[in-house]
Amino acid sequence: MWQLDYPWLLLLLALPWFGYRYLPAYREARSAVRVPFFAAMSRAVGQAPSAPGSRNNRWQLLLNLLVWTLLLIAVARPVYVEKPIERQQPVRDLMLAIDLSQSMETTDFTDANGQKINRLAAVKEVLHGFIDKRKEDRLGLIVFGSGAYAQAPLTLDHASLALLLDDTGIGMAGPNTAIGDAIGLSLKLLDQAHEQQKVLILLTDGNDTSSAITPDHAARMAAAKGVVIHTIGIGDPSADGEAKVNLPGLQQIAAATGGQFFRAEDRSALDQVYSTLDKLTPHQVKTLSHQPKRDFFWLPLGAALGLLTLYHLGALLRPRLSIARQRQEA
Repeated sequence: MWQLDYPWLLLLLALPWFGYRYLPAYREARSAVRVPFFAAMSRAVGQAPSAPGSRNNRWQLLLNLLVWTLLLIAVARPVYVEKPIERQQPVRDLMLAIDLSQSMETTDFTDANGQKINRLAAVKEVLHGFIDKRKEDRLGLIVFGSGAYAQAPLTLDHASLALLLDDTGIGMAGPNTAIGDAIGLSLKLLDQAHEQQKVLILLTDGNDTSSAITPDHAARMAAAKGVVIHTIGIGDPSADGEAKVNLPGLQQIAAATGGQFFRAEDRSALDQVYSTLDKLTPHQVKTLSHQPKRDFFWLPLGAALGLLTLYHLGALLRPRLSIARQRQEA
């Protein structure tokens, strides 16, 4: 489809007519010999002097008008709009917060082969499948123990995220559990995102013991920022100390932000949790359309320059052709 980006510039097409109609002809003062009886000489030979300027030269007037029109079309920027190019962009940012406290070393999960594995290994196996399903979402990873640390920022590079997930180890963030700090760090990273829908998936098997900010206060901050927190508890609520998971606290965090609480007691239950989360946070993408434009201003501009070049070449060659013709006639 052809179009002009600045069609209003075509209103200037009438400008030469106003100049031709209301402005006086251009006269250039030159040195000349005055002949007092010039009028008598003109009558004697039966010729009259030509009028100055180009008002009587219709061909030059037509050329000027045509060049002016072509220049205006070039300035108005004619473009050819091609078919739109569409691409998909994620509208949801998911942050994963994984507990790496010492209690995650407990071997009360089984793998696909029936072998006993620790909690973190089971979480990694299920998380890899979850990450593979979220191809259109930006994912980030936070690990926490005695403190919270950003393992991977929000990214679409899920392959690198999976490698960073594999590099996590039990106790690398400290032996304790800082749930409130993990939520606070997640909010800080999600603040840098421009998408409206933001989700934090918090997985822990312990009780908050070392956070600088309480989990309840962090949950209220998340709710104020519009961040939804889904919590997953995989610990033993009847255990003692760090290994005792605070199920009511995780339920309150999820409820305060509009999320859901899940209880995962074994690997199959954990797998079902992520399948449910995949339904709660469905793939939502927005399609952005961009129509490339190809500039063609050079066509009318080149035509105008070509006409002017031909005109001036003709003006240079005309006297020589006239002299050659006179010599042939002589």
